[in-house]
Amino acid sequence: MTNSDLDAVVAAVRERIDPDEAERRALADAAAALESRVHDALADLPVDADALQVGSTARGTWLSGDRDIDLFVRFPADLDREELEAYGLEVGHSVLPDGHEEYAEHPYVKGDYGGFDVDLVPCYDVPSASDIRSAVDRTPFHNAYLTERLDDGLAADVRVFKRFLKGIGAYGSDLRTEGFSGYLAELLVVEHGGFEPLLRAAADWSPQVEFDPEDHGTRRFSDPLVVIDPTDPERNVAAVCSAENVARLQHYARDLLSDPRESLFFRPDPPALDADGVRDHLDRRGTTAVAVVFDCPDLVDDQLYPQLRKSLTGVADGLDRRGFDVFRRATFADTEDDADGEAVLFAELSVAERPTVERHEGPPVHVRQHAEGFYGAYEGGDDHYGPFLDGDRYVVEREREFTSATGFLESDALFDVALGKHVESTLKEDGYDVLVGDDVAALAESFGPELGRYFAPRP
Repeated sequence: MTNSDLDAVVAAVRERIDPDEAERRALADAAAALESRVHDALADLPVDADALQVGSTARGTWLSGDRDIDLFVRFPADLDREELEAYGLEVGHSVLPDGHEEYAEHPYVKGDYGGFDVDLVPCYDVPSASDIRSAVDRTPFHNAYLTERLDDGLAADVRVFKRFLKGIGAYGSDLRTEGFSGYLAELLVVEHGGFEPLLRAAADWSPQVEFDPEDHGTRRFSDPLVVIDPTDPERNVAAVCSAENVARLQHYARDLLSDPRESLFFRPDPPALDADGVRDHLDRRGTTAVAVVFDCPDLVDDQLYPQLRKSLTGVADGLDRRGFDVFRRATFADTEDDADGEAVLFAELSVAERPTVERHEGPPVHVRQHAEGFYGAYEGGDDHYGPFLDGDRYVVEREREFTSATGFLESDALFDVALGKHVESTLKEDGYDVLVGDDVAALAESFGPELGRYFAPRP
């Protein structure tokens, strides 16, 4: 592979992702009009505040087709929190009269203006990112830092890197994806001086990978990728990035460098599966699938997915401890329809049924105190076999609590495993269904794309 091969691919990708002049002009005009409306709304308030466009559209790192404009309204740092929220919403509704309120750390207004999706967010105008009063207060400092360092060439490389991350499925700092945020992508490109140098470095990363652009970090982190926020010495910008997504970037960096091709930037998902497709895979694999299906808790994704993952781990551990050997597992959720959405804890088992008895080993006979206690506990009982000696240990064969995975999943013992708080309350209060074997094929109606990805795994 020569540099020219990768250069040609990058040039072709840029043809597809770089906003053209008309798109840039339309966005700039919309942003200017919105800022003017913000200033008009601020003129009626008894405080001094200003508006600042932030994010990728402010820094020229947005991709063609992106329609997001982020405007922050900076209020005095000594303003009461309730006043900040009230004034912020007043300005937001004045600028976006058809908008609606959403909530991050505090409420803000989201709406449409000229075909652009607009977030109008109040924040505090603090002297430094170390003095923030709410998490969003950092954003203007991120904007200033990158604006000073991103020239046209680096901004173009950021766009290419973002498209690459999207293509490999590692873009997004939401807790469903646990990937690379736009800000992190920008910092990594700036740190390495471009897209190709970043690829070559990532191909050889050995976690823990650490970068401190301003050499000012004051905390240690255990995350696989650590990028100290250049505006805040106590924050790791990559904290949400999972070890799997760090490894995913490494894998595809090597892949792209060894075989440059556009397709890695625009990979389609595997085809969705129908019920017959699910049954075909299970028959081919010879595993037994089980699924716990329940009403999706009424949570935003960033609260829901950590709870689903915790619950999945708890259920899988419970199955493994009882000898049902989890082969692979996944969790799915339908969060598009708040009223009817379902969530699924899905596992494939190597073993779905176990004998009626299980082996229970005691201590070696020479460990006298423990050995005598074990022997005494089981001596003379008629509901087990033994105790007897196997080598130098006492052993009993006793009745197994659950002979099938289904029995465990349908029992109250399910609530002895570690479940997410809201998942546990939903299972207890609203109930749940357990699907086993071919019956899980019914999930294809709601989760065909997810099952398609599950049965066509890739890095």
